[in-house]
Amino acid sequence: MSNIMSVLFASDNENKLNELTIHRTPASLPFCGRYRLIDFSLSNLVNSGVTTIGIIARNNYNSLMDHIRMGRDWDLNRKNSGLAVFPPFVTNMSRDLYKSKIEAIYGIADYLKRAKEEYIVITNGNIAYNFDFGLLYDFHNVRNADITLLVYKTAATARRVLPVIGKNGRISELIFSNSQSQKPADVAMNVYLMRKDLLLELTDAAYSRGQVDFEKDILLARIPELRIFAYETTGYAAVIDDIKSYYYESMKLLNKEIRDGLFDSYGNIYTKVKDSAPAAYGDKAVVKNSLIADGCKINGYVENSVLFRGVSIEAGAHVVNSIVMENGQILSNSNISYVITDKNVVVKENRNISGFETYPIVIVKDKIV
Repeated sequence: MSNIMSVLFASDNENKLNELTIHRTPASLPFCGRYRLIDFSLSNLVNSGVTTIGIIARNNYNSLMDHIRMGRDWDLNRKNSGLAVFPPFVTNMSRDLYKSKIEAIYGIADYLKRAKEEYIVITNGNIAYNFDFGLLYDFHNVRNADITLLVYKTAATARRVLPVIGKNGRISELIFSNSQSQKPADVAMNVYLMRKDLLLELTDAAYSRGQVDFEKDILLARIPELRIFAYETTGYAAVIDDIKSYYYESMKLLNKEIRDGLFDSYGNIYTKVKDSAPAAYGDKAVVKNSLIADGCKINGYVENSVLFRGVSIEAGAHVVNSIVMENGQILSNSNISYVITDKNVVVKENRNISGFETYPIVIVKDKIV
């Protein structure tokens, strides 16, 4: 699809990932043992033939830059098209951080105008899914739509934009909700397809009026005059925007059927290549229903957990219902349950740390407990 480009937001002002994004953007948050969340959006775009991609960063983006390496692992480090990364102060002469999507898109208008593509996909980098954008493009054109939203059915998130969808897929209303429901509903994924010139027209008008909310000031306000449609993806999809959703979706992927739905449904998911030795298991190691990345050394007990590269679990240690990120160390005779440890965390000997399924304990990067 050489007629489509993309703008990807590495940060979202509304995310509540707190301790996990002190040192990184949501897009570079580690996920599922060896990936970062941005890997899914980049891989989906590349697999769909979209190779002109602009990434807008806002803060703490050193980790992101180190990971994407100008797109080498997605074949995006190319002379024509490829990856462009924009700093967080793209919008004004005062070099202030952009305050909204509208302001950020307005600030890169020259980049968008120079691009040869007619259509644009706007997306956030905190979404885990495996999707063919060709399906969205075909749906958009068959419906003669002005804007098409990608939606998925879920009850797992509280802060939601709920489209009211007619029989032909056209949206008649957007409902903004901050309360979680037990009943699944169609929820917008913050992924939009439209003509590039329409995006520039809408953001220019909104920016001139001082408007800042893309969903309310552009989408909701233009429903009466524009043909805005919703396309539902039926495969695995997750918007990771708080600690609870991060933990919940990570644990779901311990189910092989769900994991296959993410990684085997459309195309390959690419990530930064690291040369690591295989995981090593000691004589007394016990591992049950867990994801173990390369380079781990396990001599203790691990159950229902996700271990990233280079993790060490010493003899007598118990790791249950937990996520241990890269180079974490759980020393001998310590027990952790419902815990998320960020990179390089050390849990010393004889410690007992326990959270709860709906309130996991987070230990920030580089801490020694």
